[in-house]
Amino acid sequence: MSKRPSPISATVDFDADGVQHGFLKLPISTDESAWGAVMIPVTVVKNGDGPTALLTGGNHGDEYEGITALMKLSTTLKAEDVSGRVIIVPMMNTPAAMAGKRTSPMDGGNLNRSFPGDPNGGPTAQIADYFNRVMIPLADVVLDLHSGGRTLDILPFAASHVLDDKHQQQQALEGAKAFGAPYAMVMFELDAERLFDTACERQGKIFVATELGGVGTSTPQSIAITQRGIDNFLVYFGLTQGEVVMPDAPQVYLDMPDASCYVQSEHSGLLELTVALGDRIEKGQVIAYVYDMTRSGTAPVAYYAERDGMLMARRGPALINMGDTLAVIAAIVESLDA
Repeated sequence: MSKRPSPISATVDFDADGVQHGFLKLPISTDESAWGAVMIPVTVVKNGDGPTALLTGGNHGDEYEGITALMKLSTTLKAEDVSGRVIIVPMMNTPAAMAGKRTSPMDGGNLNRSFPGDPNGGPTAQIADYFNRVMIPLADVVLDLHSGGRTLDILPFAASHVLDDKHQQQQALEGAKAFGAPYAMVMFELDAERLFDTACERQGKIFVATELGGVGTSTPQSIAITQRGIDNFLVYFGLTQGEVVMPDAPQVYLDMPDASCYVQSEHSGLLELTVALGDRIEKGQVIAYVYDMTRSGTAPVAYYAERDGMLMARRGPALINMGDTLAVIAAIVESLDA
């Protein structure tokens, strides 16, 4: 049985040349608005034939580098600067972004764990379904801009994934390098099945993801890296003219081969990390302590690195619960290849 058409409608014409600013409108009915709509901002910049780039931020609503940089790009990108089409969605999960939360306040939905979505589901599932069936098919290349949100701080990197199609994997990997962040990575996801990433890759799209900072804010440095990366991405894939601008220091290549990269807490309490982002780490090294906050005079629990590498992500808040990721360690490699 085929799915019904998406309830979401676009106020822009994706096939029209020029610059358009509008919305993806999702009908809702709430206590505050009986006949209302979730209004997801979208900008389309098109100039003749050519590839289509889909640029997305706000997949999680508390990750601000992508949201900010794409809002800025939507005000500056001109049709005459583009060969093909650039679709900009600064806040995929607009309800979450408006609330400053990772997940939607409307239904608790985590958009990046909701694909392929459901047109008969809640608002988050309906947004995922629209992107899966309408937006992704429009694109040739997809750049999804993430950072650590309120609970993580992460070294600025662009990443690709290991794919069955090695040509597709290599194209994404080269795009991740060309983004020009200080770090480039092949990333291992703990559960990739319902990610936007996987939905794009399964449709054969060249997909690049980023992590660009975190702890629920942005900095001048993280915004500069993000803006440069978006510009590089568009140049590299032939949407705009110019040169790819790389960081002053040589790009560091990282690899996440398996789940041992993630260090997750088996205790609740107070977190003390003994290493900083970017530090080199040896297997067996103490990287954190967790203190029992219910009593004093109790020795903390030590957490050890299970591999050599670099601390590329850490928990931001000092309070930690069982199951929370407290650190992520990636292997440092000399080259990245599919």
